[in-house]
Amino acid sequence: MEKLKKLLNREVISYIIFGVLTTVVNISVSYVLKAFLHVETNIASTIGIIICILFAYFTNRKWVFESHANTAKEKWAEFFKFILGRAFTMVVEIVGVFLLNDVFHAFYFGDNTGFLINKCVITVIVIILNFFISKFFAFKK
Repeated sequence: MEKLKKLLNREVISYIIFGVLTTVVNISVSYVLKAFLHVETNIASTIGIIICILFAYFTNRKWVFESHANTAKEKWAEFFKFILGRAFTMVVEIVGVFLLNDVFHAFYFGDNTGFLINKCVITVIVIILNFFISKFFAFKK
């Protein structure tokens, strides 16, 4: 119980809450652009991703990792490192899904179920990587 308490500290719980909100922002923005404004699917999705990454940066900076960057230079450096970290994990996700799905045929059942499972497995890895990249690289105290 003590280990669980230590693992689920304020920072981790905040990261989970804002991660869920970031996902909601991504899906909501993409859906509104596609369904109501009739934006092309890939463009709507891309805009949703960009907005959710910006949302994640500001919420992680202020409420999750409580950044102490004060000058414009420090804030821009944090932002650049955050974006660099997200770009890295995007590559990890693309390569990971490709490897699991197309090279190793992990969880292959002859339908799209395997893809969904592979995508979920890689997404969990990416979420964990994003936490550590943000904590020890982008918002390092």
